[in-house]
Amino acid sequence: MSTTLPQAPVFRRLTRIRLSWLVVVLAAVAVLCALSVAVGSRVVDWSEIIAGLGGATDTIGQAAVVKRVPRTILAALAGAALALSGAVMQGVTRNPLADPGILGINMGASLAVVVGIAWFGISAAHVYIWTAIFGAGAAAVFVYAVGALGRGGPTPLKLALAGAATSVALLSFIRAIVLPRADISEGVQSWQIGGVGGASYASIGTVLPFLVVGFAICLLSARRLNALALGDELAAGLGERVAIARASAALGSVVLCGAITAVCGPIGFVGLIVPHLCRLLVGVDHRWLLPFSALMGAGLLIGSDVVGRVIARPNELDVGIVTAFIGAPFFIWIVRRTKVGDL
Repeated sequence: MSTTLPQAPVFRRLTRIRLSWLVVVLAAVAVLCALSVAVGSRVVDWSEIIAGLGGATDTIGQAAVVKRVPRTILAALAGAALALSGAVMQGVTRNPLADPGILGINMGASLAVVVGIAWFGISAAHVYIWTAIFGAGAAAVFVYAVGALGRGGPTPLKLALAGAATSVALLSFIRAIVLPRADISEGVQSWQIGGVGGASYASIGTVLPFLVVGFAICLLSARRLNALALGDELAAGLGERVAIARASAALGSVVLCGAITAVCGPIGFVGLIVPHLCRLLVGVDHRWLLPFSALMGAGLLIGSDVVGRVIARPNELDVGIVTAFIGAPFFIWIVRRTKVGDL
């Protein structure tokens, strides 16, 4: 008792800090949602915003607001899914460089969808999603297997290199398939950039069940990820089935990544940036880290979408381009601050 009592105030203080950050993040996401509906490539006034939220489409401004609502919802879901997927990947692999884009998982999902469109003529939305999940899972298994070859097993550096090489190879396959097909090339190339501009309630309704399953699996894996962070031997000593824990958490991550890629295209760096920022706020406990990552991921993608609409007026920059501008320097910073021994 003498050992645990002095620690209680520390835990209470840490919980208060985390709850304070939770309020701040929720408020920030709410503000960004409001900005996403109100601000865009076209300026609208308050009367048009209010009427548009009510479903009116009598003016161009009202119609713009009506289109921005599902776009905001999809951006929030996509950001939350990608950030949560990245946080789980980093926990499963104990790799600070893990991200659906860097590990080639986004590109695996993309290749599967492109093959399905070009060779099998798939057109149903739910088939796109299943196909993307299969491609994402195959890419994840392949990259992990390649990264595990040689001495030292799947180190962060080897996984990052294997993912980068796999991404380049899969992108080459995609281009080889698409370029001779004029009937699909324009649509596929636009989708490959990654964006939420084509959001609709129908697409959200189709992808939502997959996201719910993915969110549930990932969030329920928090305790297991905490055990895995201690090392495989210690986790096994604590009663965890390491292989099952790693596989189940990875499954949730792949489902989220594949489903969002099918709807939005490959959007990179969200899963890399957000978990690292969240660790600075709430620490490494995955019971807090995972939900915080989902919230901050939603805010990041909504904000990136707003920025893309504003800086290129009257045109738009797809959100995948904006996250790349943000994520590339962040990736370099992470690599520079990571100790050589950790790679």
